[in-house]
Amino acid sequence: MSDNPFGRVITAMVTPMHDDGSIDFDGLQRLAVHLADHGHDGLLVNGTTGESATTTDDEDYDAVGAVVEAVGDRVAVMAGCGTNDTEHSIRAATEMVKRGADTLLVVTPYYNKPTQHGIVEHFRMIAEAADRPVMAYDIPGRTGTALATDTIRRLAEIPGLRAVKDAKGDLFEASRLMAETDLLWFSGDDVLNLAFLALGATGIVSVVGHVAGDDYRAMIDAVDAGDLPRAREIHTRLIPAIDAIMHTSQGAIQVKAALKMQGLLGSDQLRMPLLQGPPEHQDKLRKGLAASGLA
Repeated sequence: MSDNPFGRVITAMVTPMHDDGSIDFDGLQRLAVHLADHGHDGLLVNGTTGESATTTDDEDYDAVGAVVEAVGDRVAVMAGCGTNDTEHSIRAATEMVKRGADTLLVVTPYYNKPTQHGIVEHFRMIAEAADRPVMAYDIPGRTGTALATDTIRRLAEIPGLRAVKDAKGDLFEASRLMAETDLLWFSGDDVLNLAFLALGATGIVSVVGHVAGDDYRAMIDAVDAGDLPRAREIHTRLIPAIDAIMHTSQGAIQVKAALKMQGLLGSDQLRMPLLQGPPEHQDKLRKGLAASGLA
């Protein structure tokens, strides 16, 4: 994996906030250091879990700069710059590179539902303008448009587009494309991390990694060593935590609550329309973390 600029254990970081909703940049840097200390060789700033839908461009740029300052010499810092506006995405990508981003995450354009040809050109224009390795993010459940298999084959021909974050969940098509292209493949769904790794994926872009970075590092090491029973044991132990974080309400909500419970965040504040979960969600979270040995 020496030609992998992204890392293998990557967490899509939450954006810590004060109780008034302003960004806690000191908390963001402390969290970045904690993750770098616990199994991570890559961090994603300004992804969906970072509440990118409700943060401003300037906040996004400052967040990238803060994480680069804190851990840029230790991990690869990836910046989420994709929107459904190509020119906006190019401006964001260019500025995030200036702030020190090593790589970029570009999501499939959402809501306006471009053609597959338009999607390819969107990625091409951003990759050419940014001059940094790009990871394409395929998550049709949020964007409304899946990257077709032939589209991903075309993306693989774009210089600079190096990887796919797969949250589509089609394991057969993923394995086909891993075999046919030289794209680096990343699980974008914690539920399927082990399945993707067993099929040959390079790594993971995780939400649960906020609390399970060391475990995911051990899982990847076990798969690399051919020790599937060990990897399966880690996966099985993490099921309650994954369920509590990913299947209860929404990842950012539950992860902020978990980090507050663990004393890693001072506040679990989110921006509307995201709200903190009710007591029963937090109770399930406490039980899930405890059952997975992460309390």
